[in-house]
This record gives sequence, C-alpha cells and structure tokens, in this order.
Amino acid sequence: MTSVLNPYISFTGQAREAMEFYKSVFGGALTLNTFGELAAQHGGDPDQIMHALLRTDSGFTLMASDTPPGMPHNPGDNIAISLSGDDAEDLRAYWKALSDGGTVTVPLEKQVWGDEFGACVDRFGISWMVDIVAPQA
Repeated sequence: MTSVLNPYISFTGQAREAMEFYKSVFGGALTLNTFGELAAQHGGDPDQIMHALLRTDSGFTLMASDTPPGMPHNPGDNIAISLSGDDAEDLRAYWKALSDGGTVTVPLEKQVWGDEFGACVDRFGISWMVDIVAPQA
C-alpha cells in the first residue's frame, strides 16, 4: 500500500451536516461513525461524529470529526483545502456549491499565471482554493 495524505477537519457538533453537504458537492460514499457506536471512552455526545470518511468518485478523500469536550477547536484558521485540475466544468460546479452561503475571498477568475483561481470560506468556516489549470498551448 502506498502512503496517502488526506484533509481531516474538526467541527463542534456540525460534522454530520458538513460531511453530508460535502457529499452533496462531490458525490461518493460517506461513512459516519458516532462516539456512541464506537463506544468511545473519552468522546463527547454519543450522537456526534467520532469519525467521518468521504471517498468520492473523483478520487478525493475527506475526513472529519466533532471535537470532544475539553479539546481545543479553531475552525478554519489553520487549513485550506485545494482543488485543482483541468476539468473546468467539475471544478466550477464545486466552486459554485462551496461558495454558496459562504464568503468569497478571491473571485474565481483568470489570474496572472494563466489559471482560473478562486478562494472562499464555506458556510462551515472551511477555506477552499480552486485552481483550473490553463490549457497548454
């Protein structure tokens, strides 16, 4: 097995809602495990998410959980998730869904390096960057 790197996002009671939203954006299969289901000794609310895993048809993997009581939580200030590639149609659709109800910090438009790029903070406080690679001449 090769090594992989996956974004893992912490929430405070919104992990289920956020991951269901991301599934609606990206599609794929979502697995949700609660603190109660996993009999977590040090977990929080038994109905909150101890571990969520979204594997999309495009090959993206996104993980998340709700932060147990007593652990620090600083949403969005130390992570940005970058989506990039040349499938402009898919990337524009992701952008539209992620920025809806959020805050656009950089509009998705052509940049000086030739790509279309945009940045936003979604309605859950997570920073996203979308880069549509310019076609090679």
